[in-house]
Amino acid sequence: MHNFRGSVLIEDEFLRDGLQNESHLFTIEQKLNFLSDLENAGVKRIQVGSFVHPKWVPQMVDTDELFTRLSPHDGVIYTALVLNKVGLDRALAVGVKHLSMSVSASETHSMKNTNRSVDEARAAIAPTIEKALGEGVSVRAGIQSALGCGFEGKIPVDRVIDIARSFSSMGVQEINIADTAGLANPRQVFDICLRLRDAISSDTKLSLHLHDTRGLGIANMVAGLQAGVRIFDAALGGLGGCPFVPEATGNIATEDAAFACEQLGLNTGIDWHALRAPVAKAEAMLDRRLPGRVSHVPTPPWQKDELVGAGVG
Repeated sequence: MHNFRGSVLIEDEFLRDGLQNESHLFTIEQKLNFLSDLENAGVKRIQVGSFVHPKWVPQMVDTDELFTRLSPHDGVIYTALVLNKVGLDRALAVGVKHLSMSVSASETHSMKNTNRSVDEARAAIAPTIEKALGEGVSVRAGIQSALGCGFEGKIPVDRVIDIARSFSSMGVQEINIADTAGLANPRQVFDICLRLRDAISSDTKLSLHLHDTRGLGIANMVAGLQAGVRIFDAALGGLGGCPFVPEATGNIATEDAAFACEQLGLNTGIDWHALRAPVAKAEAMLDRRLPGRVSHVPTPPWQKDELVGAGVG
């Protein structure tokens, strides 16, 4: 193992990717409580929701109000997903300063997700990205199904690189590579991250959105770390999954990702112990066990002593 130095930014997407596929509708007060839990645990970037039509994603009906009611913590970035100019206008109206926008590298996934081909989706999102940048908003441009498609299987790497180059040339601050269906393996993640790093501007950061469908989520994160990536998406409890991908399970869990980084000597600023309680709360509300791991592992006696000594217990 090598290249494990410095800090890692973990963006928690429980409130967006985590909830968007749930039939149980969370109230705005419940969302604000989870937001507070994440802030208090030290999460430095939180995806609050998405500005999409509530007909398609009912869980996101109150994203505008969430942004007007949150009390910003110093050092915390509050972000959201937008799909088009209408969503961007809504985001700008409530003062969002960081946004994610994305297209799929898979023709089938793109059609199911947006009813557009890959090229049509790219052409449609470009003016929205340009307008956001012109308004002083930080933009993260994402490539969904970049590491494999639940419908098509392998995705040509050259297609992913071409999309990334075009995003980088627009001046986006970050490019997010998404394993939407959870098909990736560590060797693949390592290789594509190195190729992308060489293909895009040195000023453009690279981030990874990893799903744990086949149990390789954290292994893929470690591969990304070895390739120099220092920004990762995760979700409290490992909740989530794309509603347009068959059997796609949740994200890597925020608490698991923070724990893994801690074990590797990398600083996230997140107290993963403090996420145990909100994970338990989410499980009670959803009436099922969530797939995240470390929150379900009892703290051994010797570690309890360490935590008390550190003022955590």
